[in-house]
Amino acid sequence: MHLPRILMLCPALVALAFPAAAAPDEEQLGKRAGYPIGTRANWFYDESVRVGSFSNLDRLLPHYTLKRAARPLPLPAAADAATIEYRFENRTLTLDDFLARQRVTGLLLIKDGEVLFERYQYGRHPAHRFVSHSMAKSIVSIAVGMALAEGKIASLDDAVGKYVPELSGVPYGDTSIRNVLRMSSGVPFSEVYDGNDDLGRFTLARNTHGSIAALRMFGTREAEQGIRFHYASSETVILAVLLRAVTGVTLSEYLTDRLWQPLGAEADATWVKTSDGTEAGAGSFNAILRDYGRLGVLLANDGAVAGRQIVPKDYLLEATDWRLQPDAFAPRRATRFFGYGYQFWTFPGDKRRFALLGVYGQSIFIDPELKLVMVVTAAARNASVGKESFGPERSAVWRGIIGKYGNW
Repeated sequence: MHLPRILMLCPALVALAFPAAAAPDEEQLGKRAGYPIGTRANWFYDESVRVGSFSNLDRLLPHYTLKRAARPLPLPAAADAATIEYRFENRTLTLDDFLARQRVTGLLLIKDGEVLFERYQYGRHPAHRFVSHSMAKSIVSIAVGMALAEGKIASLDDAVGKYVPELSGVPYGDTSIRNVLRMSSGVPFSEVYDGNDDLGRFTLARNTHGSIAALRMFGTREAEQGIRFHYASSETVILAVLLRAVTGVTLSEYLTDRLWQPLGAEADATWVKTSDGTEAGAGSFNAILRDYGRLGVLLANDGAVAGRQIVPKDYLLEATDWRLQPDAFAPRRATRFFGYGYQFWTFPGDKRRFALLGVYGQSIFIDPELKLVMVVTAAARNASVGKESFGPERSAVWRGIIGKYGNW
């Protein structure tokens, strides 16, 4: 078989068959040292180990494993190569320009279940498991929807303390599951990723004393629950603790045969665990790029794969449609751009479009109507990519993709 024919059949080979151009800031990100993996102390903050750590976190930290599917869902190459253009900074650019300009480690574009584009940088390849960061929050939400459908949770309007008595009598425990899903407990929590914020204090306490003790540290509200969005990773940890209580198993075990295998994952995924045995929950899920793509395909198909409903459809629609949430959580109300559902980010506009987002640029963008999925893994300069050009340019790329196949 000739090489071009082989490449048509396997987009992963396309990504590897040609010499890669220099990626942005290669030396700052550790190229000379072979993109080393960091330590438990520096893997998150030190950019010289960012590429290596973000694609090998499960070699550094203890974790659970979600076993792959016996029969992976095919992701065939599209018959025609996609030519995508986007406008940014008064210029017309291509996906290759995006890769040349931003610290992208992996970029995958899927339409109708077919791969339009797949590329890796910084010596990464299809077998690397990339860290999710806060994209994991949406996976936790999916588990909540499943537990609700199975009757393990009676109502999203129940207080968390009904299922986790150890949290009764403190604000987090007295907050409804629905308002925790919306990150609207009203409990003050600072999350700026400098190691000196409430997130740093919470993480240290959790690793030292366990999840319950860390959650009980936050004993006041500054607003009534349910009336405002305030981003706090601690609220996803509440959900992880809740799910362990109602299912009696680890979150990874619960989702292996309910989500990871049914969506057709071709590789094992891992989820970093804390000292008390609960998953990190708010982050630290690790999977290959194409399996993040399969997750996106599942969500683009409203939670179904091969005619089988995997994620409860009514729950998923409520979680990802800003019109089904109160006005305070709508796009340009919850934040200056995104809205917030049940641990999913929602786009402004008449169409239902939503995203899974993580710090330093990790993202899955989904358009269910067009059956479009864009997966980006990255090692951006800032945890909050809105502080640099990465965030705006990624949005411009997504608009260009939407414009190719539909209307914004």
